[in-house]
Amino acid sequence: MGGRTVTRVDLSEAVYQKVGLSRTESADLVEMVLETICDKVVMGESVKLSSFGSFVVRKKNERIGRNPKTGEEVPISPRRVMVFKPSNVLKDAVLKGHARTKRKA
Repeated sequence: MGGRTVTRVDLSEAVYQKVGLSRTESADLVEMVLETICDKVVMGESVKLSSFGSFVVRKKNERIGRNPKTGEEVPISPRRVMVFKPSNVLKDAVLKGHARTKRKA
């Protein structure tokens, strides 16, 4: 199930090819978008990208866990976790196994 991983360089190249910005401008644009998403998520805000999905921060309360080797109960401290929730459009595209069609300009 191991496929190719899409990197920042790949995203920048796609912007360069499709939008027509220079490679430097494309890389800067991708960096700005990713930085903005990261900053908002770190601040605890949800980030929703239409037809793609949402990045949501959830708070988990303290709970008791168990060491599987020893069976010893261990407290797990409260924490924040990030969850990605795909949109129905993305779920449908994955289910059907094909990429979305290009948008009309």
